[in-house]
Amino acid sequence: MASPDKIDHAIAILQAAQAHGPAIHTNSFGPEGVVLTHLITAHTPDIATASLDTGRLPEQTYAVADALRQRYGLVIDWWFPDAESLGNFTREHGVNAFYNSVELRRACCGIRKVEPLGRMLVGKMAWITGRRRQQGLKRAALPEREWDEQRGILKFNPLAEWTHDDVWTFIRANSIPYNALHDQGYPSIGCAPCTRAITVGEDPRAGRWWWEQDSTRECGLHGPARPAAEDETAVPPAEAIPDVGL
Repeated sequence: MASPDKIDHAIAILQAAQAHGPAIHTNSFGPEGVVLTHLITAHTPDIATASLDTGRLPEQTYAVADALRQRYGLVIDWWFPDAESLGNFTREHGVNAFYNSVELRRACCGIRKVEPLGRMLVGKMAWITGRRRQQGLKRAALPEREWDEQRGILKFNPLAEWTHDDVWTFIRANSIPYNALHDQGYPSIGCAPCTRAITVGEDPRAGRWWWEQDSTRECGLHGPARPAAEDETAVPPAEAIPDVGL
């Protein structure tokens, strides 16, 4: 399980995000998202929770979202694609156009995810994500706090230093609801037609847009960023955080 120091530090980062707010946790209801739900509802309840409903999510994703809503009294602000833009795209290219080219897949992600995220973040000062350094080479140097150049917002990654085992032992130790697809070989889950199970030894994100080259597998949610300067927001020292008993 994540060490007490790691748990305390994650809470400290959440507290810094809450203090810098209005803050929002963009929750896709993966393992990291459910861990953050547990921590946020217990320690930083002023952080809002929002999610992108692309219209193509697996039923299991809705199921875990509802389980979290019931267990924690979680209020989820769902955001949807612009109906006119999506209608125009599907009429011109078809409902599964994303399989036909990288450009069309990115355009689909842009309509279903990136544009709604932009609306979601309006008026927010702090954006909390569940990204971790262990999730792949592109995230190996992920800072805990970063300035998102594309959207002009401070982004906080409280679980950046957590390992896969840290996340899953925390989930099991606290009996947190999670997506049933994780037990079927899906470590990373997005839209249903763009996600597959992986085999032993594959990269955890190999099941996302698996028909593309590794260099193209981005959806545009996380744009150019730099580590946040220390004076942009402060994380309180670990000794200032109360014992949370987790």
